[in-house]
Amino acid sequence: MPAYVIALVEILQPERYPEYKEIASRAVAAFGGRYIARGGAVECLEGEWTPRRTVILEFPSMERAREWWNSEHYREGKALRQAIARSTLVLVDGVG
Repeated sequence: MPAYVIALVEILQPERYPEYKEIASRAVAAFGGRYIARGGAVECLEGEWTPRRTVILEFPSMERAREWWNSEHYREGKALRQAIARSTLVLVDGVG
C-alpha cells in the first residue's frame, strides 16, 4: 500500500535550496519514491492554511518511507534542509 510524506516548508535561505533539492531527489529515488507535488500554487479551499511551499512524496509503503527518512542517503539532505528552512513533515498511510 502506498504511503505519502507531506512536507510544509518555509525556505529561509533560497540560494541554498537548489542544493537541497538535488540531494533530496536522489535520496527519494533510491527508496522507490516519487514527487507528486513539489512547490507550485496552493489554494486553501476551506479553513485557514497558508503554507509557503508544499511537497508531497509517494513511497511504495510506510516502511520504505521510514527507511528513506532514516537513511544515510538522506542524512546530508535532511541536515541541510533543517539548516536552511523551517519544515513540518508527516507520514500518511495511503489506500490500496
